[in-house]
Amino acid sequence: MTLRPHPCLLLVAALLFSVPAVAAERPAPPLENLGLVYRNDSNPVLQEAWLLGRYHGQWHWADGSNGEDDGYEDRRYRMGGQARMFDRLTLHVQMVSGSDFEPFYNGFTELWAAWRFSDAFVLTVGQQKHRFTHDRNISSRYINYLERSMLTNMFAADYTPAVTLSGRAQRWSWYGGVFSNKTSRDMKDAFTELDSGYSLLATVTRDIGDYVPTDSAFLNISLVHSDANANATNLDHFDQGLASALILTQGPASLVTEITAGLGADDGDAIGLNLQPGVFVTRWMQAVGRYQLAGSDEDRGLRAQRRYERLAGLDRGDLYQAGYLGLNFYLAEHRVKLMTGVEYATLGGEDCWTGSLAVRIFWGPHSRGPFPMAQVLEPAFD
Repeated sequence: MTLRPHPCLLLVAALLFSVPAVAAERPAPPLENLGLVYRNDSNPVLQEAWLLGRYHGQWHWADGSNGEDDGYEDRRYRMGGQARMFDRLTLHVQMVSGSDFEPFYNGFTELWAAWRFSDAFVLTVGQQKHRFTHDRNISSRYINYLERSMLTNMFAADYTPAVTLSGRAQRWSWYGGVFSNKTSRDMKDAFTELDSGYSLLATVTRDIGDYVPTDSAFLNISLVHSDANANATNLDHFDQGLASALILTQGPASLVTEITAGLGADDGDAIGLNLQPGVFVTRWMQAVGRYQLAGSDEDRGLRAQRRYERLAGLDRGDLYQAGYLGLNFYLAEHRVKLMTGVEYATLGGEDCWTGSLAVRIFWGPHSRGPFPMAQVLEPAFD
C-alpha cells in the first residue's frame, strides 16, 4: 500500500490550527467547534457560518469461501459550508468526491435551504438525505461500524432532491416528505429532470423515557413508499419499507434494536433484525458488537454488501447472518476517531471474514438525535 497525502488531510490540518475560540459556560469537548467561522446570535442577518466536511478512510481485508480482497479506500470525502441567517433560514451545501477521489468532484450530497417557522414546523427544499430507518438516519459521522447493515443498504436510499417537513414538540419529533428517485452530478439536471418516479417518506420518534427505566429511551418508526421507474437510481429495489427501532442507553452501555421489512421487490420480500450493543469502557474507547439476521421469501432475495463481501465471493441467497465485534477510539469524541473491527457473514451457503481499520474525521456543526448522534456516554472506568 502506497501512502500519499490527500487534500482533505491538508484541510483538516489547517482547521486544527484555526479553530476560533468561542466562549462556553462549561469545558467543551476536544475540537467541539472545528469548522466554526463565525457565531453571533445578536447579529440580525448572520448568526452562524461553518466550514463543513468529512474524511473517512479505511483499510479492509476480506477472506471468503469464493475469493478474497484487501486494500485501502478513501471511502468518503465531502466539503462545503452552512450558514444560519435571519434566525429562521439555514443554507447548506456539501460537495462529494468519488471513492478514492475518482472523480474529485462527484456532485453534491446536500444542497438545500430550510426555513424554520417554529420548532414544530421546518420546511426544507433541495437535495437532502433519505432518512428511512434509524440505521440510515444516523450520519456516517456517528455510526459505530464500518458500514450500515446489509438490509438497510439494499434499499439503495441516498441523497436526492426533495421537499420535506420536520419538527419537534415535547417528546415527539418527526420528518417526512416527497423525494425524487434520481440524482445527478449535474445539479441542474437533478432538480429539473424529474423523470425517475418519486418516494414518500415518513418517520416519527418518541422519547419514551417516561415508560422505560433507563437513562434514555427512544422509539423510532419509519415508512417509505417508492414509485420508482426505469430511470431511478435511488430507492429502486423495494416498493415499500417499514422499520421500527428501540434505542436505549444506560450509563456506559447502549443497545439499538431495529426490525426492518422491505416489500414489493422483483426478487422477493425481506425482513431483518439488527442488534447493536455497545459500551464505553473508558472515555476514549468503546467496545461495540452487531448481529444481523435477514431472510427473504425468494431464493435470491438478499444480496451481500457491495463493499468487501461481494468482492470475497458472497452474492445472493435467502438467509443472511453476520456478527461484528470492534473497538472504537475517540481521539476527539466523534470529531476524530479510529475504528477497528472484525465481521463474519454467511449468505447462500458461502461465508466471509472481514477485518477493518478506519479513520473518521469531520468538521462542521453537529446533528442531534437519539444515540449515537453526537453522543458519547459516561465511561465504565475513568
